[in-house]
Amino acid sequence: METILRWLSHYGYGGLFASLVLGIAGLPIPDETLLVFSGYLISRGKLHPVLTWATAFSGSVGGISLSYTIGRTAGYGFVHRYGRYIHFSEARLKKVEEWFERIGHWLLTIGYFIPGVRHFTALVAGMSGMPFKPFAKFAYPGAALWVSTFLALGYVLGDQWETIFGKIHNYTMIAVLTLLVIALAIWYIRSRKSTPSS
Repeated sequence: METILRWLSHYGYGGLFASLVLGIAGLPIPDETLLVFSGYLISRGKLHPVLTWATAFSGSVGGISLSYTIGRTAGYGFVHRYGRYIHFSEARLKKVEEWFERIGHWLLTIGYFIPGVRHFTALVAGMSGMPFKPFAKFAYPGAALWVSTFLALGYVLGDQWETIFGKIHNYTMIAVLTLLVIALAIWYIRSRKSTPSS
């Protein structure tokens, strides 16, 4: 992680953009940590807030669009051949596919906040044949929300970002998973009510 942070400190906006494209596409890069550290650099006056947000958003959109394109063009063949190199395990892909069937497009929005899931949502969307416009409609606002949340965290936490972020990250994961379970429960109840009884 220290190498990535040095990379960001040295290359600035270009390093942030490239890291997020590759991280969202599936390489083992600590995306949230990069964003929080960038927020910290904004608070220190080393990065411009608007340029940083625009760069991070563009990198996130670029990464998730790349995953979507891979899903549309290469599909399961890509996962079989190269998945092990970038942590695209078939078991995890299967789990995301099941979630995608249940809550569909919304997983593209909230999936950013679930490590190990955001790398697969666009891939599954592409493999399912989802058109680009609805994909972008749900995925791109999710990128904006995700980027804004973690940049703001780094800005607010300031010098304590590294110490506090680890604790916040754990609680965020619990909160997101809880909301996901609630959403699935609501969807299930509504689908049962809308199904005509025989």
